Parts: sequence; structure tokens; C-alpha cells
Amino acid sequence: MASLVSKTSVTRGLISRIRAPSIAHTLCTATETRTQKLERIADQLLDLNKLEKHDYAILFRHKMGLNRYGPAVSGLGSSGPSSGPAAAEAKVEKKTIFDVKLEKFDAAAKIKVIKEIRAFTDLGLKEAKELVEKAPAVVKKGVTKDEANAIIEKLKAIGATAELE
Repeated sequence: MASLVSKTSVTRGLISRIRAPSIAHTLCTATETRTQKLERIADQLLDLNKLEKHDYAILFRHKMGLNRYGPAVSGLGSSGPSSGPAAAEAKVEKKTIFDVKLEKFDAAAKIKVIKEIRAFTDLGLKEAKELVEKAPAVVKKGVTKDEANAIIEKLKAIGATAELE
């Protein structure tokens, strides 16, 4: 009987030690205002080095349900199956992120095209050259319409043909 009592008291002691930090943590965060909390988080993010920021960005996108190409498909926002071409037109009108595709280019302007592609991407010389040589290819993904149009105009000015996808 004595061993049963001692096990129970030990268990209660462990539970109280486990619960105590969570209660204290709740009390500390309850006194911290929303602005203070956001400032603290921002300061912590600014203290990260470049590799940690990259890892955090990947983790944050994963937690938010996003991937490299945009938001993940979720059934929470949909009220039911869409019907017909009206739904397709609505989806097309709401598109805000575009890709820039290099269709073809003038052979004499190949070096200029490579330089221009390096200017708006973070590709090295070798990668940019390979990308240009395998045209038609997407040269920039996930840009706004204004930025995409600016890129297309620059490419057209140097003798390349590009389109918005």
C-alpha cells in the first residue's frame, strides 16, 4: 500500500511540474501585447543567418500549405463543384501570378538574351546559357503581370520572342 501511495505522489509531482511551465508561459504571453509579440518575432527573424532564413522560409511555406508554385489545393474554401465555362472564366480573370516563357530568339542576339536573362534571374552564366539554348522554356516563374510585361518588353527589344503564361 505504501508503494502505491508513493507512486501516486510521484506521478502527481511530475504532472504538476509539467503543467507549471505551460501555465507560466500562458501568463507571460497574456501580458504581452500583440504588437510586442510581433516585434519580438521580427527581431528573432532578423537575427537569423542566411541559411537559417532560407530554412525558415521553406518551413513557413510548408506550414501555410504553400509550395513553390503557389497555394496548395484545399477543400476548405470551396462550397461545391464549379460548373461550366463561367467558372473557368472566373479562374482566369483572377490569375495574378504569371510565368514568362522564352519562345525563340534571333541567333545574332543570343549573347544579349543570355545577359538579359541573367539580369532578372539569379542564374549563373552556364545555367542562363543552357536555359536560352533549350528555348522554348520558362525563364521566370511566379511574377506579377506588370513585372512579367516589363521582362517581355526587354526581351523583345533585344530580339527575342517571349510570352506570358
